[in-house]
Amino acid sequence: MLFWTILFFLASQHMVYQEHVIISGICGFLNVPCSQLVPCATSNNACYQPAHICVNHPDCHNLPLCYPLSMTTREICPPVQYSKLIPNIPVDARWAQNGVTVAGGHGEGSATNQLFNSYGLLLDYDQTMIIADSGNHRIIQWKMGDRNGQAVAGGHGQGNRLDQLNNPSDVLIDKETNSLIICDSGNQRMVQWSRRSGTTQGEILIDNISCWGLAMDNQRYLYISDIEKHEVRRYQIGDKNGTIVAGGNDIDADLNQLNVPRYIFVDQQQTVYVSDTYNHRVMKWNKDAKEGIVVAGGQGEGNALTQLSYPRGLFVDTLGTIYVADWGNHQVMRWPEAAKQGTVIVGGNGQGEGANQFKAPVALSFDRHGNLYVIDEYNYRVQRFSIK
Repeated sequence: MLFWTILFFLASQHMVYQEHVIISGICGFLNVPCSQLVPCATSNNACYQPAHICVNHPDCHNLPLCYPLSMTTREICPPVQYSKLIPNIPVDARWAQNGVTVAGGHGEGSATNQLFNSYGLLLDYDQTMIIADSGNHRIIQWKMGDRNGQAVAGGHGQGNRLDQLNNPSDVLIDKETNSLIICDSGNQRMVQWSRRSGTTQGEILIDNISCWGLAMDNQRYLYISDIEKHEVRRYQIGDKNGTIVAGGNDIDADLNQLNVPRYIFVDQQQTVYVSDTYNHRVMKWNKDAKEGIVVAGGQGEGNALTQLSYPRGLFVDTLGTIYVADWGNHQVMRWPEAAKQGTVIVGGNGQGEGANQFKAPVALSFDRHGNLYVIDEYNYRVQRFSIK
């Protein structure tokens, strides 16, 4: 017997996050007893077990319970959509200045407790880190508190087989299909890799693309930066061509141009933020805009508070505050909306291996508590900085 249930997420009560809700539903088999279902997290109705989704179960007093996706059927119902949680960090928030190593930190290498020139970082609801471990040609998953990670895509040497990757630069989770979408940079292709157990290879979504950074909005549009065409395109899943949403007007520093766009962030209004790396600035492109707005840097390469040096990873909270990995200055900066200069929030103590130092910070993310995570590229580690 099948049932239809509404996927209803309650408003978050957590001070750090604002929840943007999408109502959808799933069809599933009604032979899972209520007693075997785990309640959703009370703070944000998230499910921290892999491959589960929070539903109001009609036969369990409409309680928000975590339902296994393995018991759903996509053939009968529309795809599942998820809400997206975005940090809403106080503008005057501070972080511990000494980071704690939560992944890697054992030198360059390919062991499961090591990283090698990692580029992409994301955190799942349960604070599991998904890392594009580029130099090891793999995507590695690192659960909080574990001493070792686990390769979840690639990890079979450098190559172009469907079970291999070649210098992957970024990764995101497609919640609808419970899969990873990966920029397989060295192979100039986008691949999708199921997170279900037993998966041994990926599927090519787009090829012949010089991809680097990835983002996905709540309508499930995929955004990809192209470092050879100096543009960002938006794609529907299955679309091979996409639409230019930033750059695409040759290489230079005019407001309608980009110069090696690396990382991207997309907000709820489909505004695209781009780390315009070789122009040493972060650009904001409103939806359907013909040119961008400089929102950080743009004063040439340098270490003044008005400048950036080869910016990489970036994150934007609900207040419009921009957090950017200032790669060449070995620090992370915060730029409030409309600010003329930024502030250093961690790092900025010279290049080094200390707990308060970086050696080329390349990607960053926040967990649901507001703690900051940074890939420290040439120290081969991920550092966590606790919010105070």
